[in-house]
Amino acid sequence: MTPKRERPTLTAPLSPSEYDAAVAAFIRNRGVTRCPTACLVRTQASVPAADRAALELYEAGREQSRRSHIAATARLLGVLLPASSVR
Repeated sequence: MTPKRERPTLTAPLSPSEYDAAVAAFIRNRGVTRCPTACLVRTQASVPAADRAALELYEAGREQSRRSHIAATARLLGVLLPASSVR
């Protein structure tokens, strides 16, 4: 059994400038430009009606695309799907 490698932990707190430099280096190295959950879950904030409508339209398009992809894959594999599952 191979021993688990542990990452070194910081022993002293970082100064604000060191912290900012570490965060900037992490973002630069990992390519993180925004919070990864920002686009995955709905916000609890008050959102204008136009934005809500645009989100609903976007979600409907994604769902239709997903269903089309499933149907195309099923046809390629020769699987018969019920009509209700690919509408």
